[in-house]
Amino acid sequence: MTTLTFDSLNPATGEVVGTHPRQGPDAVREAVGRAAEAAAWWGGLGHPARRQRLLDYKAVLTRHLRELSRLVHEETGKPVGDATLEIVLAITHLDWAARHARKVLGRRRVGTGMVGLNLAATLEYLPLGVVGVIGPWNYPVFTPMGSIAYALAAGNAVVFKPSELTPGIGVRLAELFAESVPEQPVFQAVTGLGETGAALAADPRIGKVAFTGSTATAKRVMAACAENLTPIVAECGGKDAFIVDADADLARAADACLWGAMSNAGQTCVGVERVYVVDAVYESFMRELSGRVTKVRAGEDYGPITMPGQVDIIKRHIDDATKSGKIVTGGPGSVRAPYVEPVIVEDVPEDSPAVREETFGPTITVRRTRDAQEALELANASAYGLGGTVFSRNTRRAMELARRMRTGMTAINSVISFAGVPALPFGGVGDSGFGRIHGADGLREFARPKAISRQRFPMPGMNLTSFTRGPSELERLIRLVTFLHGRRKR
Repeated sequence: MTTLTFDSLNPATGEVVGTHPRQGPDAVREAVGRAAEAAAWWGGLGHPARRQRLLDYKAVLTRHLRELSRLVHEETGKPVGDATLEIVLAITHLDWAARHARKVLGRRRVGTGMVGLNLAATLEYLPLGVVGVIGPWNYPVFTPMGSIAYALAAGNAVVFKPSELTPGIGVRLAELFAESVPEQPVFQAVTGLGETGAALAADPRIGKVAFTGSTATAKRVMAACAENLTPIVAECGGKDAFIVDADADLARAADACLWGAMSNAGQTCVGVERVYVVDAVYESFMRELSGRVTKVRAGEDYGPITMPGQVDIIKRHIDDATKSGKIVTGGPGSVRAPYVEPVIVEDVPEDSPAVREETFGPTITVRRTRDAQEALELANASAYGLGGTVFSRNTRRAMELARRMRTGMTAINSVISFAGVPALPFGGVGDSGFGRIHGADGLREFARPKAISRQRFPMPGMNLTSFTRGPSELERLIRLVTFLHGRRKR
C-alpha cells in the first residue's frame, strides 16, 4: 500500500525541507496505544527517575542546539538567531519542569480542621496518562515544549502532532528524546494535515489535549474533545496592547514596541499589535518609533510570512487601516509575498479589522489617549486577552495598570518577558483561550489531584457518619461549630 506523504517547504525559497508521512486515524490510534503502555511505565518511575531522564534530554537538546536552530530556520524562514533564542527558552523551561515537578505535584499532608481532628489528609497530583499536543508553526519548539515538557514532568506520555508547516522539527524533538529514554515510546510525533490532529483529539484514550492555534480551530478541537469529555488547554490568538504612560522612558519603550511588533515577522501570539500612547508624550514617542523602524528590514531582521494564507489577512488589514488612518511607515505596497515590510498606521478607528482582529504580521496601529486610564480601557476593549505591556517609571501605577489589564500576562518596561520566566504561568482569557502552561500551574494542568483522608482514631462521642448517631452527638457538633464559627469577626 502506498503511503501518502507531504512536503514541508522553506517559506522564503519554496525549496523542499523534508517529506513526511500523512498519518491517518489508524496510525494515530497505534501511536496512542503505544503511548498508553509507555505512560504506565513512565508514570511508575516516580519523580526522581523522571527528573534524571528529563535533565538528560535537556542536555541532548543543548548539544544539538545548532542543528535544531538551522532546521527551525529552514521550516519557518525566521533568522537562525531567533530560532536559537526560541530553543534556548524551551530548554530553560524543560529544566524548570524537571526540577520542580516533585515539589509541586508530590504527596503532601494538608490540615484537616477541628471537625476532622481524628483524620490525616494527603494531597498529590497523579498523571493523566496520555497527553495529545497539537502544536503551532510560528514557534515550533518553544510553544509546544511548554506543554510537552510539563506533561512529561508530570508523568504522562505525549503524542505530538506538529504543524504541517513545521513537521521536521517536531519529529526531531521526539527522536532526540529517545536518546535519553530508549526503553519506551514515551514521546512520539505523528505527522500529517488537519485530519491527523482531529484523530488525535478524538481518541478516547487521550487524557488531555493541549492545543495552540487560532480561536476558530480551537473551537473545532474542543468539539472533537467533547465527544469523550476530554479536557483541553487552549492557547489561541491575541491582539496584545502596548501602553506608553506619560513618564515612560520613551527610547526604551519605542525599542521594545518595535521588537515586540516586528520580530518573527509579527507572527507572535503575544506580539504587539495595538499601541496606546498618553497625549503628553505622543509626539516624542512617535519620533522615537518612526526613527527606529527605518532601520528594520524584512528578510534581514525578520523572516517571511510562514503561512501563505496569512498574507491575504495582513493585506486586508493594511488596506483597511490605511484608508481610515494616517500612515507612519509602509502601506499596501509593503506586502511583497512572502515578505511584508514594517507597517505603522496612526488614528485607525477602534472598530477597524486592523484593531479588532488578529493580524499576525509586522504591523501596528498607534492611538493617542488622554491618559493611562483611557489607554487601559481601550486595551481591554477586545475579545482577546492574552498578553500586554505597560511602560511607566512609576512602579506603583505600572503595577496597577498591569493588574487591571484583562490579560493572562503583562510585562512592565519590557516586552514578552513573562514568557522567559519558567515559574510564571502562560495563557489567556476570552478568545485567547483557557488553561495554563509553564510554571506550577502548567505542571498541575497535566495532572489530576488525588485527595486521600485516613481516620487515625475514632472521634470520642461524635460518630457523625453513622445511623447510630444520637441527639447528644448532634448537640456536641452544634456547640463545636458555634464555638469555632459563631462569633462575628471585627
